Amino acid sequence: MRIPCPICGERDSREFTYKGAAVAMQRPDPDAGAAAWDDYLHLRDNPAGETRELWYHGAGCTGWLVVTRNTLTHRILAAGLASELAR
Repeated sequence: MRIPCPICGERDSREFTYKGAAVAMQRPDPDAGAAAWDDYLHLRDNPAGETRELWYHGAGCTGWLVVTRNTLTHRILAAGLASELAR
């Protein structure tokens, strides 16, 4: 799979580290029970189809990217710097 880095150009996915879904997660209150913290730390959706993911380009520009990818085909639909997409 090749990821189009906005800074470095198209690169092999081995240069990147997958960091999870690019969605805001609601952190439990510090005094929440063990079940709430267990869910927060360990349970994630595993959707089939289009997803937005956070990737770190550690072997390149060290940028954080939000990549829109189809998990069934691994086709990359879009990629952008996380810092620019958060604006």
